[in-house]
Amino acid sequence: MAEHPNDWQGKRPPIGALRRRGIYLLPNLFTTAALFAGFYAIVQAMNLRFEIAAVAIYIAMVLDGLDGRVARLTRTQSEFGAEYDSLSDMVSFGAAPALVIYEWSLKGLGKLGWVAAFVYCAGAALRLARFNTNIDVVDKRWFQGLPSPMAAALVAGLVWIMNDLGFGGETWLAWLSWCVTMFAGVTMVTNVPFYSFKDINLKKSVPFWAVLAIVAGLTVIATKPAVVLFLLVVAYSVSGYVQWVLKGRPGRIV
Repeated sequence: MAEHPNDWQGKRPPIGALRRRGIYLLPNLFTTAALFAGFYAIVQAMNLRFEIAAVAIYIAMVLDGLDGRVARLTRTQSEFGAEYDSLSDMVSFGAAPALVIYEWSLKGLGKLGWVAAFVYCAGAALRLARFNTNIDVVDKRWFQGLPSPMAAALVAGLVWIMNDLGFGGETWLAWLSWCVTMFAGVTMVTNVPFYSFKDINLKKSVPFWAVLAIVAGLTVIATKPAVVLFLLVVAYSVSGYVQWVLKGRPGRIV
């Protein structure tokens, strides 16, 4: 006689009675790669190879942007993927940048240094938790607070550009790092709106000049990637405040 599923109510069913649930491989490969990049950044920071650590965080940001798009394009979205992505983001854009910037310059500030690193790390955790709970009620065109990948790019970008320009160890640089880290951590949990770019249709045809503009942009980035990317991240990080002051609060943001 076949067993009814309710026969096991209140008890742990045997392993053979559990339905196996698979996971989609392709999008989770990108998420795993982003997680590895964040972990690699931490390892390199411990080895005092800060420029490599900063670049690894930028690579994690690119991979994080791809996993969701791949999942949507291949129709392989899943609840597992969403949860896995959040955990990966916490490592790559929460713990990793905080540890990198602390080892690079904040350590010399004593308690103030690790407090700033913790404020950033806590801000990333709160930002991700709020994003997951508000995902169905916010205006998709706008992020509520600075996205954690851009906050990570701001902190890691400071490390990258200063190493690229030959700075390191100066007292003023430690305080600049403190200010940038605190700014990134606090801005992640504000209600300041940041444009999400999610309403851009990548499947829509574009004029030829748009392709030329993309090529020109990539060429400019390639000439001095640390400087150009950091300036772009800084511009985006203040764009929300500019939008808030000049045009008020766009849309409905809970």
